[in-house]
Amino acid sequence: MISERKETLMRIFVAIISGIILGVWYWLVKVFTILNFFITLFSGKRHKELSRLCELWNTNTYFYIKYLTFGTNKRPFPFTKLNNPMTKFEK
Repeated sequence: MISERKETLMRIFVAIISGIILGVWYWLVKVFTILNFFITLFSGKRHKELSRLCELWNTNTYFYIKYLTFGTNKRPFPFTKLNNPMTKFEK
């Protein structure tokens, strides 16, 4: 088991790598949100896969912040697998 001091120093590296990945993903989520808005506006139905992808980003960002604020020692994506979305989707 890694000591608390080493884990604390590791957070710097994790913050940089995960932060870059989530930052790029954030811009994609913005594009997907706008795209989903227009899909829903014109078709009357939201694109569920785009919604799920955005929720996946929300969930993994939550775990990233939880890790950086010392709420947990479980490392965020990409150091562990992607977390499943925390909310259930409407049918």
